[in-house]
Amino acid sequence: LSQLPRWSVRPDGSIVIATGNDDALGVYTCTPYNSYGTAGESQPTRVLLKDPPAFTVRPKEEYFQEVGRELVIPCAARGDPPPTITWLKVGSAGKSGAQVDGNSSLIFRPLVKEQHGVWECTATNQVASVSTATSVHVLGTSPHAVTNVSVLPLLLAANISWEPGFDGGYFQRFSVWYTPLVKHPPWAHHDWVSLSVPVGAQHLLVENLQPDMSYQFSVLAQNKLGSGPFSQIVTSVPRGFPVTTVPPEPPAMTVRVFLSPPQALTANETVRGVLLQWEPPAQFSVALSGYALELRQDKGGWEVLDRSIPSTKTQVLVPGLIKDAFYEFRLVAFAGSYISDPSNTVNVSTAGMEVYPSRTQLPELLPQPVLAGVIGGICFLSVAVIFSTMAACIMNRRRAARMQKRRQGRSRLAGR
Repeated sequence: LSQLPRWSVRPDGSIVIATGNDDALGVYTCTPYNSYGTAGESQPTRVLLKDPPAFTVRPKEEYFQEVGRELVIPCAARGDPPPTITWLKVGSAGKSGAQVDGNSSLIFRPLVKEQHGVWECTATNQVASVSTATSVHVLGTSPHAVTNVSVLPLLLAANISWEPGFDGGYFQRFSVWYTPLVKHPPWAHHDWVSLSVPVGAQHLLVENLQPDMSYQFSVLAQNKLGSGPFSQIVTSVPRGFPVTTVPPEPPAMTVRVFLSPPQALTANETVRGVLLQWEPPAQFSVALSGYALELRQDKGGWEVLDRSIPSTKTQVLVPGLIKDAFYEFRLVAFAGSYISDPSNTVNVSTAGMEVYPSRTQLPELLPQPVLAGVIGGICFLSVAVIFSTMAACIMNRRRAARMQKRRQGRSRLAGR
């Protein structure tokens, strides 16, 4: 073996051939032995060289075809032994009505809306398995459902954002639908209210909501052929106004607000957690009210982590991340009831890190006013305990002095 490069023997007697070539072909036997000798060699085994699959024809990255038409996507591979070709739609259990011909090509006859998406061609033999993917865009259909719907609760309002689905080959518009959740409604059915979304926008501010009441939100996409399916329903509770006896003054005039998103969001890992830093929005026509931090874990839905970050801050520490997880963070700025688009997204992976405790969820960040109130209460209790102890000591000393005077008076009477 010393004359053969990249050949070695393991402690258990197995032989390792790091690079297979013609030198590895042949018949092999293994002979175990110890200080007493050997019982003989093993049965012979033959080593053959086989080729893993390799694609000879790959599908294009994207295909665009009208609904109802025929679409053929080729895919071929070679190997020893010859590989088997299979097709699968990513995220779907079946072929969704597609067929595979004798040349291993994927055939859509006819092409339907449900076949839109990513398809994967896999070549497999006894040696290995390789895959390649292509995207099928079905034109001439109603829009697909939007994804990643998130709701940011605000004062008597909520900001709804989403990611558009495929438009079906036509211009699409969106509308936001919402309805209150009543625990004991007088009737079983309740109406949904719809609001049109401005052209090109992927978020909408829903105002004039009731405080401390749950609302359901959903987003609907439409093009000239009709409506797509509703998105998943998201439930949220808007915040109420603080208690005050002076109503806020109405604005003297309508002002068009320009509020760009926060800039240059970055994430740095520290021993205490992840430090997020950013720069304020480049454009805003009114004073900033603050920021809201959103996150999602392992490509899940967006959730609001902290909605009360002061406008003067440009960094925040996020402790208590779950170990061996993948996080995404983004930031939005708001001025009164106006809210910006999300900032750039930063990714944080805690895989293999020992500095983060294993927790089931992120802890709530304690606001500074609450923290100040807790510290003030502790100090007040400490001072009260000290004064009570001093008063008790003074009273005990006075009581002892009175008793001493009484004893001295009795002694004098007894001497007379």
